[in-house]
Amino acid sequence: MMRPLSLLLGGLLPLLLTASVAEPVPPVHAAPSPNSPLLDSLLRADARLRPVVERAEEYELQVIYTQINRNEQGQPTFVPHTFRLDAGQYFNPASMVKLPTVALALEKLNHLNQSGLTRRSPMRTGTAFRCQTPAPYITSPDSDRVNTVGNYAKRMLLVSDNQAYNRLYEFLGQRPLNERLAALGYPETRIVRRFAPCDTAANRHTNPIEFRNPDTGAISYQQPAVVNPQPFGFPLGRITKGRAHQAGGRLVPTPYDFTTANYLPLQSVTTMLRAVLFPESVPARQRFDLTPDDYAFLRYYLHQSPHGSSYSLYKRERYFDSYKKYLYYGRRPTAAADPNLRIYNIVGMSHGYLADVAYFADASRQIEFMLSAVLYVNKNGVLNDGNYEYSTVGLPFLEALGKHIYQYEDSRVGPSARIPVQFTGPEESQ
Repeated sequence: MMRPLSLLLGGLLPLLLTASVAEPVPPVHAAPSPNSPLLDSLLRADARLRPVVERAEEYELQVIYTQINRNEQGQPTFVPHTFRLDAGQYFNPASMVKLPTVALALEKLNHLNQSGLTRRSPMRTGTAFRCQTPAPYITSPDSDRVNTVGNYAKRMLLVSDNQAYNRLYEFLGQRPLNERLAALGYPETRIVRRFAPCDTAANRHTNPIEFRNPDTGAISYQQPAVVNPQPFGFPLGRITKGRAHQAGGRLVPTPYDFTTANYLPLQSVTTMLRAVLFPESVPARQRFDLTPDDYAFLRYYLHQSPHGSSYSLYKRERYFDSYKKYLYYGRRPTAAADPNLRIYNIVGMSHGYLADVAYFADASRQIEFMLSAVLYVNKNGVLNDGNYEYSTVGLPFLEALGKHIYQYEDSRVGPSARIPVQFTGPEESQ
């Protein structure tokens, strides 16, 4: 169960802000994982990949390729291969934090166990501190337009919506969110920021929230404004990047400071995706407390294209098939989706970092594997100037990487058991 929320309201807040001290944390000392000879060989065997692989340190490249082998009973075995994997090498996770945030928001609904409180319950977010913004109850005949935990989750998973993330971050609260991740086996992770220009103190404060019973309209749950009384420390210590950064429309000739930013190592988010898709494959203590319906909901929106999901807000003209599929499709608007291939994934794109963590399932060829990668493409060394090599270096690399590993998987000896139907069979809208 989630730990109790720490509530400090009213006149105590100013005292708290001046007296709080960052919670000490041990630094991350884990040694980088040794390179897998197989993955090293695969990466160097493709001419499309070599320009980045041969300058991997400059591009801060990290890759995890996980083979999935099934026995005759269909039970999977996961065999990881890594390249330059290093939890001590900071990268900005950007929207990768949306995966654990969605999972924990669904879990919290289960833990609250209130009558009339589900992911479909209308939700109102108020304000109680600086940098907070409201989100009112919305009445609409189109259920997709109503503010609910479920709709916020859909927006996050389908198009990586930042405002939707902010609402679920606020629903969870900064300290309960991170304490629950630590209890699940991710003590190094830090999710401590909204996607908004809020200072560290404002991010510790989360909004008052109220839910209504969707059937009766009566209030089903109220959550007061919450503050994390003790700011979190940061496992990597001070982190700066680049030679300069843009701020307030001007160039600041000093590195950009990521010290208080979100932190989510590649291995951690890879394990989280595995825990969502294959909960029985991780230790019980690392499983999210979700229902079968929650897992089906997550699977559906992790792989669907925005318009293919039938979610009414997203049309094909803007949200093309490859919108959130960097590995294999490279986010090319003209890329045609393979109808036999499903990619369940979460991505990040910010400050020159590109990341994608994915599970591939192809029913036609009985191919399944996991692939995670991050690289940094910022040749001029200036942060926040919008001048990154996403389209010329990063996305083409990720597209080539996904296709190269898929082709290698296709050459492997076929599995002795078929991919479970929940990853390949017909689905109904969630």
